[in-house]
Amino acid sequence: MILYDYVLSASCYKVRLMAALLGQDLTIKAVNFHPEREHRSPQMLALNPAGTLPILVDGELTLADTAEILRHMTRAAPQWQGNDDNWLAFAVTLNETLGLARLHDVLGYDADIETVRRSGVLALRVLEAALCERRFDGGLYLTGPHPTISDIACFPNVALAPDGGVSLDPYPSIRLWMRAIRSLEGFVEMPGIFRLHDLAPAPEIKR
Repeated sequence: MILYDYVLSASCYKVRLMAALLGQDLTIKAVNFHPEREHRSPQMLALNPAGTLPILVDGELTLADTAEILRHMTRAAPQWQGNDDNWLAFAVTLNETLGLARLHDVLGYDADIETVRRSGVLALRVLEAALCERRFDGGLYLTGPHPTISDIACFPNVALAPDGGVSLDPYPSIRLWMRAIRSLEGFVEMPGIFRLHDLAPAPEIKR
């Protein structure tokens, strides 16, 4: 499989992380997303007319929707798929809020930053409440005791939220969830996603 990739893209990282957790080989084709905007070049638009990354090419198949890429990668590992539609849709919300705030602060993208950050905080509150309830039901992850593509789809933009000016300190359940994902066998990091909270005591969850 070939991944057209930008190393600082949260969406591209989802694909690299999923491949690492599955032990799948990827051939990485680096795309100069910033500042050259190579993803808008004629060559890249021929692969994906929407002009977005990531793009995964597997034989005759070309995929450019991140959720579809994750589903495709886990077709032989159904335990990773689960019932994920709502959380995969929520991952899009995270990308449009926390992800956009990060693009604004890091790459200078135009955005109504205060509105975007407020929306990102609301999304984090939803995620915190769901994870807190899930933990008291015995689940570490979004859909139960085992990770699925929902977790991989949501994790990067949440973990990178501080890059967009949104702190994760008020969300202990989210920080425990991130710790659980970082503890998975095969986990790989990306620039900006580090083990800061692994160095601190695990947050206490109070119902």
